[in-house]
Amino acid sequence: MIEEHCNCGHHHHEHDVPKMSKYDEALQKYEFHLDDAAISEAVKKIIAEKVPENDTPEVKKFLLGSVELTTLKTTDSDESVLAFTEKVNQFDAQYPDLPHVATICVYPCFAKIVSESLEVDGVEVACVSGSFPSSQALIEVKIAETALAIKDGATEIDIVMPVGKFLSGDYESVCDDINELKQTCGNVPMKVILETGDLKTAENIKKASILSMYAGADYIKTSTGKEKVSATPEAAYVMCQAIKEYYDETGIQIGFKPAGGLNTVSDALIYYTIVKEVLGEKWLTNKWFRLGTSRLANLLLSEVLGEETKFF
Repeated sequence: MIEEHCNCGHHHHEHDVPKMSKYDEALQKYEFHLDDAAISEAVKKIIAEKVPENDTPEVKKFLLGSVELTTLKTTDSDESVLAFTEKVNQFDAQYPDLPHVATICVYPCFAKIVSESLEVDGVEVACVSGSFPSSQALIEVKIAETALAIKDGATEIDIVMPVGKFLSGDYESVCDDINELKQTCGNVPMKVILETGDLKTAENIKKASILSMYAGADYIKTSTGKEKVSATPEAAYVMCQAIKEYYDETGIQIGFKPAGGLNTVSDALIYYTIVKEVLGEKWLTNKWFRLGTSRLANLLLSEVLGEETKFF
C-alpha cells in the first residue's frame, strides 16, 4: 500500500478517494435526464414545420453526394464488389453534372478491390471493422482486422460500440475498446456505430454518443442495419444534440451518419432537416453528414432526374 505524506501529520492512503476515470469526468459535464416523450414531440414539430422547405432539387442533389453506397451482404464476392465499384466509376462519366457518392462501404476483405478499381477522386473507401455487426470479438482481433483494412486501402473505418458492455454499465471498457481502435486508425477517420435500436432510451443514446466522442470517434453513426430497429429521427435528434454540446464544450467537430432503414427520399430529407436545425449549416457538407444506404441512391437520382432511374 502506498502512503502519501502531506504536512497535516496524518497518513493518507491512496484509495481513500476513488479516482474518477476521465470518462466519468466527461459525463459530469452533460445532462442525461432526457424525456423521451418531449424529444418525440420536438422531432414531430421539426418534421411538420421544417422538412417541406428542404424538399428541393438542390437538397436532393446534396444528399446524393452524401450517400455512403453500401454493400454488406453475406453473398458479396470479388465479382459483385468490383461491379459495384464500376458503377461509381461509370456514374461519374455518365452524369458529370451531378455529385458522386461520398463513399463506397464494404467489408474489409474487399478494401483492396475497391481501392484498386475506384477511379473517381473524392470517393472514400469505408470498411466496417471490429467484428461488425456484433462487435463481439477479442480486442486483438478487432485491431488486426482494422489495421488490415487500412493497409488494403480503407480511407475510413466504421466500428460498432460494444453494446453489451455499455448496457452492463462498463463504460470504461467501452471507451478503452473505442480508443484502442482509434489509435489503430491513426489519421483515418473512424465512425462509431451506437446501434441505437438496442440502446432504446434517449438517455442511453446521449451517453453512448458522449462516451464515443471522448474515446476518439470522428463520426457517430446510428445503426448497423442488421438489428430489428435501425435509425430513427428521435435517435438522430439526440445524437445531433450530443454532437452540438460536445462541440460547444471542446471545439471539436464530429460528423453524423444515420444508417439502416433509410428507405425513402422522405427519410433522407428528415435526417437532413434534423442536422440543419440542431447542428446548423457547418454540418451540411458531404464530409460531416453522411447517409448509410444502398437503395436510397437510385431514389434520390430518380427525383433529381425527374424519371425513375435504376443506375446503382
